[in-house]
Amino acid sequence: MAITSANQLELLQTAEAVAREKQIDPNLVVEAMEESLARAAKSRYGSEMDIRVSIDRKTGRATFTRVRTVVEDEELENYQAEFTVEQAKQYMEAPEVGQTFVEEVPPVEMGRIAAQSAKQVILQKVREAERDKQYEDFKDRAGTIINAQVKREEYGNVIVDVGTGEAILRRNEKIGRESYRPNDRVRCFIKDVRREQRGPQIFLSRTDPQFMAELFKMEVPEIYEGIIEIKSVARDPGSRAKIAVISYDNSIDPVGACVGMRGSRVQAVVNELQGEKIDIIPWNEDMPTFLVNALQPAEVSKVVFDEEAERIEVVVPEEQLSLAIGRRGQNVRLASQLTGLDIDILTEEEESKRRQAEFELRTKLFIDTLDLDEFFAQLLVSEGFTTLEEVAYVEVDELLVIDGVDEATAGELQARARDVIDAQNAKALEAARALGVEDSLIAFEGLTPQMVEALANDGVKTLEDFATCADWELAGGWTVVDGERSKDDGSLEPFDISLEDAQDMIMTARVMLGWVDPDDLVSHDEAEEVEIDGAQEA
Repeated sequence: MAITSANQLELLQTAEAVAREKQIDPNLVVEAMEESLARAAKSRYGSEMDIRVSIDRKTGRATFTRVRTVVEDEELENYQAEFTVEQAKQYMEAPEVGQTFVEEVPPVEMGRIAAQSAKQVILQKVREAERDKQYEDFKDRAGTIINAQVKREEYGNVIVDVGTGEAILRRNEKIGRESYRPNDRVRCFIKDVRREQRGPQIFLSRTDPQFMAELFKMEVPEIYEGIIEIKSVARDPGSRAKIAVISYDNSIDPVGACVGMRGSRVQAVVNELQGEKIDIIPWNEDMPTFLVNALQPAEVSKVVFDEEAERIEVVVPEEQLSLAIGRRGQNVRLASQLTGLDIDILTEEEESKRRQAEFELRTKLFIDTLDLDEFFAQLLVSEGFTTLEEVAYVEVDELLVIDGVDEATAGELQARARDVIDAQNAKALEAARALGVEDSLIAFEGLTPQMVEALANDGVKTLEDFATCADWELAGGWTVVDGERSKDDGSLEPFDISLEDAQDMIMTARVMLGWVDPDDLVSHDEAEEVEIDGAQEA
């Protein structure tokens, strides 16, 4: 081995050769040699000694030195690498704690075992340097496309050569039943680059939605230049995809630019994706309008958007239902991914039946509680009244617009509604007290007796219990787990309490209990206002 030779220049020649072959810094190889020589010297002089080796980068001469550090008397542990101030006076003038004394020691001639050990150290260091270089080369390339050459296939996973190492295209990241043979060229998306114990791992994908976005960026100059932006992408790899685009230049049609002359641009992407059908959708800030576009080619009659729940209800003609849903639900699933909303699709007939059921339910409510005949109850519902509270506390003028209702009738209606509400409140309050609710919670402003009863049923019986609640525990919310949205029911959700209202009530309770200083809330709100004003000015 080169480092066992007396010819010192062979050290540098070996380092240069290894560095050139592995495409790493020659200094890293020389440092590995220095460490291996130092280990060999320690085996000769003693493992407790601090032996260091320095190789001259020009001549290749290896200098062996012993280093000793000056320490306090009580801290002296290693007599071979440390000494006290008193002991150091034999070698140094006015020694101080922390100083080091370096003396050159004779170089060692390595035997076969020592040389083999040194070789292993160098190889290990070179491998680590290779891994570091590969990670540095690829860590900033995540999210880009790479052209690679197939090396082999293992259990359905494709191992490809990426120049300075290998990357893996897992079988679940391949489109359909793609198969490759050694030396095939493949274009992939760099999905993730991780530094692991066994070296950097480069994970590739051909099914990731961003792979299609990057392909369009390569084919459409306007996207690369930022004139057109891809807002969202949804794919069913190998089958169908939807991509939403917007143009920041009114003279350029984003859909036409992505399609290209006679479809040349989109066809190039389709060919790369094994014939995947691509719907190019114009993006719109108005979510219902965007959804209507996303459900193409189906025609939509009506859209009802629940912004807080991030759900959208779509009404389509009966003959358009299968087209809107798509084969095995593909069209609506892709539209949902594209918009980020849960989509319910109803036919016009189904929506009509549901509205009729709601109409009958509200009519029955007024018949049963206000002792009205069916015709009069239907008149109330037709005018938009849905709850007893609306009838009881609405301005009298709004009741007078109903045919046949005069001031006396309106007064009687409101009196009946208030009597029913008072009775319901009394019943709810009695039930809440029976469950052990304290007066501090009953008296809390903003909570009706029905709300207090609902809280008690969920175990919230004191003001302290209420103050420890989270906003979503009161108002409800949504949780996303593995891409699936699940509903979290809130104790006060049936009473249409928003998250903001829930936050305000909880914070008020905490202030009343002395858990929060109201001055802190004011300063926090002022800071937010300043931040918002600053953002608007910018």
